[in-house]
Amino acid sequence: MNRIVVSALIGGLVWAGVTSPAFAQYKVVGPDGRVTYTDRPPVDRPAQAVKPVGGATTGDAALPFALRNVVSRYPVTLYTSSNCAACDAGRNLLKGRGVPFTEKTVNTSDDARALQSREGTNQVPVIRIGSKQIAGYEQGEWTSYLDAAGYPSQSALPPTYRHPAATPLAPATAAPKADEGAAPAQPPQFNSAPGNPAGNAPPGFRF
Repeated sequence: MNRIVVSALIGGLVWAGVTSPAFAQYKVVGPDGRVTYTDRPPVDRPAQAVKPVGGATTGDAALPFALRNVVSRYPVTLYTSSNCAACDAGRNLLKGRGVPFTEKTVNTSDDARALQSREGTNQVPVIRIGSKQIAGYEQGEWTSYLDAAGYPSQSALPPTYRHPAATPLAPATAAPKADEGAAPAQPPQFNSAPGNPAGNAPPGFRF
């Protein structure tokens, strides 16, 4: 699916979420006391801006309306590990472009098993854009798929937005007591070779 098709789909979305506080920017109290929420200031009655709690915001409510639509349709998840230059490059690309994403770290054997089970690979970084998975980092390929999904080429994030902190892929478990004299557990091994280059999203591509 090319960028034009994705843009057309996004433009035809039904504005069903604008009455929900999670997607609203204004709170409106009607004459009967009924409270509604909207992303546009009403012209016929007073409205109160919905302000984020605290100085920095990380939720979708902090995003511009058009960007929220893209995030809801094609959420981005990034899988990384420590001491991985390709992972750092991929993360920097997403942050520099202003793409909201969830980062999951793969640093333990449990993380590695979870990655293999969830994504069918032991290679990092892995990025998932909607239902499309890309294993390995290649700037042109990632950029092409982000373009096709409809993410803006330049950051549209508000100044108060902060990307959520990375969290381990597998839930933390209590480590068993090591036997005396036993060899220390070895960290999992990952492949971090770049993916195949792709200048543009392939014809007929679908997430």
